[in-house]
Amino acid sequence: MFRIVRTRTLATLHEECARVESIETEALSLRSDLETQEQGYLAVIRQTSQERDAARAEAEAARQQVEAALAQVLLDAEDRVALRALLRTARKQAKVLDRVFVLFRYGALHSVHASMDAAEAAAEAEGAPRSGWTSQPPGAASPPADQVAWRVQPLKLGGAE
Repeated sequence: MFRIVRTRTLATLHEECARVESIETEALSLRSDLETQEQGYLAVIRQTSQERDAARAEAEAARQQVEAALAQVLLDAEDRVALRALLRTARKQAKVLDRVFVLFRYGALHSVHASMDAAEAAAEAEGAPRSGWTSQPPGAASPPADQVAWRVQPLKLGGAE
């Protein structure tokens, strides 16, 4: 079976066929461009991911350095406190005593101490009341030693008073 086709219809079909081929070529070209752009975008994503990972590693290293520095600062502060305590102790031990404090109980020698506080603490440990300590005004007569339960008397070292 044969079909008769007009020339104009045939020409239109040829034009449309050429247009389809042109569109197919353009689509292939666009597809190629899209694949090229996709490769470029993927490369950018890979590079950005690598930079992100490097930045994270750098931030972690910086955090560890800060933690180490903080720990060192705390250790230095503890060292300074310990050194101050040692200096205080050394100064107290190096201080030359010019007097001692003698603790008497009813006029009898009980003990000798480096400070008034130490003498009072020793008497309190032996049962003296904590609130019973008084001081005599300078030049006032002291009661007889055998009538006073506990007495602390400072004595200068190295000579008579």
